[in-house]
Amino acid sequence: MHTALLLEMIAGACPDRLALAGRAEGLTFAELELRARRGAAWLAAQGPGTIVFLGLNGPALPKAIFAAGRLGRPFAPLNYRLPDADLRKLLARTAPSVAIVDDDMLPRVAGVDGVALVTRSAFEAAARDPAHDAAEPEAADPDIAVLLFTSGTTGEPKAAVLRHENLASYVISTVEFMGAEEGEAALVSVPPYHIAGVSAVLTGVYGGRRTVHLPAFTPEAWVDAAAAEAITHAMLVPTMLGRVLDVLEARGQTLPALRALSYGGGRMPASVIERALQRLPHVDFVNAYGLTETSSTIAMLGPDDHRRAIGSTDPAVRARLGSVGRPLPSVEIEVRGPAGEAVGANVAGEVHVRGPQVAGEYLGRKLTDAEGWFATRDAGWLDADGYLFIEGRLDDVIVRGGENISPGEIEDVLRQHPAVADVAVVGAPDEQWGEAVAAFIVPRGEAPSAETLSAWVKARLRSTKTPEIWAFRPELPYNDTGKLLRRVLKAELTSRAAA
Repeated sequence: MHTALLLEMIAGACPDRLALAGRAEGLTFAELELRARRGAAWLAAQGPGTIVFLGLNGPALPKAIFAAGRLGRPFAPLNYRLPDADLRKLLARTAPSVAIVDDDMLPRVAGVDGVALVTRSAFEAAARDPAHDAAEPEAADPDIAVLLFTSGTTGEPKAAVLRHENLASYVISTVEFMGAEEGEAALVSVPPYHIAGVSAVLTGVYGGRRTVHLPAFTPEAWVDAAAAEAITHAMLVPTMLGRVLDVLEARGQTLPALRALSYGGGRMPASVIERALQRLPHVDFVNAYGLTETSSTIAMLGPDDHRRAIGSTDPAVRARLGSVGRPLPSVEIEVRGPAGEAVGANVAGEVHVRGPQVAGEYLGRKLTDAEGWFATRDAGWLDADGYLFIEGRLDDVIVRGGENISPGEIEDVLRQHPAVADVAVVGAPDEQWGEAVAAFIVPRGEAPSAETLSAWVKARLRSTKTPEIWAFRPELPYNDTGKLLRRVLKAELTSRAAA
């Protein structure tokens, strides 16, 4: 199935239901489909190639996604937070292309060879113009629906390829067509260049739910928008959820319209989700685990799992609050050891996934094996009941004297200390052991001593997992989607070792 068909289907089934933006000025699904069609006709006249999107969240994003789909051209949202030189280099890699650019960002990317630049305001005006109704450009209809560039933290960014069949498979297997009730609304605050931003557009349309975009996240703006627009569904990364809870608690708000909140994109501290369950007991929480290369979610910890875990006295059941749940019915997940062999329950290894939504592909490079399995590069394990626990990226695992140590396990213990507001554990170069365990602490109030924290960890974990290096700082480095930048901390330790 082609992604553009998702919009055509819902526009035919419930044309007058609100699809986009605020209740006062929003577009219906029929209007959204019409504007995507007009936008496609106008974009076809601007030049050939990929349709690039460079800008903040807003109503232009879904119009551009479906316009590109209608033209049969790849859609490539770019990270506007990159330095100008890096952004121009990335944009040049999309050529030939037509780039829809926020008006105020245009000077940053002017003059890139092979790229036709159009402003967001010009695209929006064209999408409203009936003059483009008559033009019906011939669709190229390639397989590629979306190109998402990786962060490029270990070299040049790679273009993850998501084909129409991958995205459509994910949407159809996870969302009931027109399953949303009239009046439901989803608040999207992740940036357009994140897989969650793209999948939110597609699933919202197929389900028949109105989507409200927050141009840029702040916890205050998120709470204000959720209250003003009677938001029923939302997705946040863990750091965002923690900040939203701070605002809600300070204001004494509960967001009564909110029914469902999913989270993902990073490890969720137990203290944060426990706070959320207590603050918002009327909300169904879902932990969604997935990757760009898998077209979003492949495993899910559902609302009932959350409630059972938080209310249980059984340590094994309560521990599932730290899992990402069970695989979706449409995918298979397997944990493999160092030799590529499948391992049993409660044995850690590398997580592999297979299924029709799994693209497992970079531009010019297929990543799946002959049997369709994609190696995620995530370390994890499955318990006896099939719940998946993610320990982090394989590169993040600390190898101390031949022992694999999970940073997340140590972080969870340290977060339980009342004087620790945030923590990151990484491996530091060590001549004797290969790597030593290092902990970066953001204190809550006065910083505790290293000796106090060492004793805290040692009392709960074995001594080899007790950090040997301690550093205190006012905040930790996170990217704009809430992922901890461990590489920044590791680089700091490497520089210290070399000095």
